[in-house]
Amino acid sequence: MTPEDFAALLTPEGRALLDSLRDYDPAQELAVATRLRREHPAGLVSAALGQARLRQRAVAKFGAEDAFRMYFTPGGGEMATRASVASYRAERLAALGVRSLADLCCGIGGDALALARLGIRVLAVDHDPLTVAVARANAEVLGLADLIEVREADVTEVDTSGYDAVFIDPARRGGRGRIFDPESYSPPLSWAVETARAAKYAAIKIAPGIPHEAVPPEAEAEWISDQGDVKEAVLWFGTAPGTVRATLLPGPRGLHTADPLPDPAAGPVGRWLYEPDGAVIRAHLVAEVAGELDGRLIDPTIAYITADELRATPYATPYEITDVLPFGLKKLKALLRERGVGILTVKKRGSAIEPEELRRKVKPQGPNSATVFLTRVAGAPSMLIGAPAVPPSVPAAVPPAATPGR
Repeated sequence: MTPEDFAALLTPEGRALLDSLRDYDPAQELAVATRLRREHPAGLVSAALGQARLRQRAVAKFGAEDAFRMYFTPGGGEMATRASVASYRAERLAALGVRSLADLCCGIGGDALALARLGIRVLAVDHDPLTVAVARANAEVLGLADLIEVREADVTEVDTSGYDAVFIDPARRGGRGRIFDPESYSPPLSWAVETARAAKYAAIKIAPGIPHEAVPPEAEAEWISDQGDVKEAVLWFGTAPGTVRATLLPGPRGLHTADPLPDPAAGPVGRWLYEPDGAVIRAHLVAEVAGELDGRLIDPTIAYITADELRATPYATPYEITDVLPFGLKKLKALLRERGVGILTVKKRGSAIEPEELRRKVKPQGPNSATVFLTRVAGAPSMLIGAPAVPPSVPAAVPPAATPGR
């Protein structure tokens, strides 16, 4: 999509065409396109159909109410921050007293929209003309243009000294897919860190797989999951230097410490198995959860916690274990057939076999369900069989922490 194609979508004809495509079925695109081209220019029809597809995909991130009003670029919708995560971060910045912020590498404006909805004035900067046009249109269509200034510029040349905070979301994708070396981000992580150090408050969005040794000592590192899926990591400056934090949405619920516990001891598998949330694992806070559960690891290298009592925790999902077996497909297939298991959930940690491969080989059949964990126990390839458990009620969530540090 070119900037000219996008501009056509903002005309009254383009807007009306997009509105008419809200519920269209992409499987019928050829027939729909043929019909529409009898009434509209072919280029406008192609742009509208492409935008309609992007809006449908964006519902999962932004909700239907916003997604069907917003505009997206093909890559921008994929890389944009999920609305729940952007709202959480905006609330945390607001709790710090931030009233103005420079959003560098703003993309289609997902974070800027969440910030403006809390009354924070935002300078949203991106270098790509089409992305800038899309971000500006999103601010306007959601009624936030008075609080969001969208600027086309090289973010490394923008003066951010007049703002309370800086948010930087470097591009982590290139022509060959995801970029894993932080110095290959655009702009590089080193530049983002230097810019953050000069601000009163700053946050840098990074890939969740960043090694802990790459975190600057003066930064707080936060890993965020939403409904059990790890979405991103953030380096915070001006908050709590040296702290690691795991934040779970919805909630939010959070664990944080500047002095993580040593890895818990490993021991025999008990009746209950706990699968820590991915943000807890990424933040290296499994030991804190194990201590809360009076639990132990099933293996020194595996982040599964086992315990002899069922306790409530928001930071791990509990399962009741009925069988602990050495790994063996024939044995598993026979057991599942004996118990009439046709609905099989497969989880793995420390195992080379893939869940779909295992399902093909054991061919589960029957009305019952079970969960199998492919893992290691005391160094040996093992299978743990069980089912989700229902723990006592979990304590209520707490508001996001401001944790000002200076």
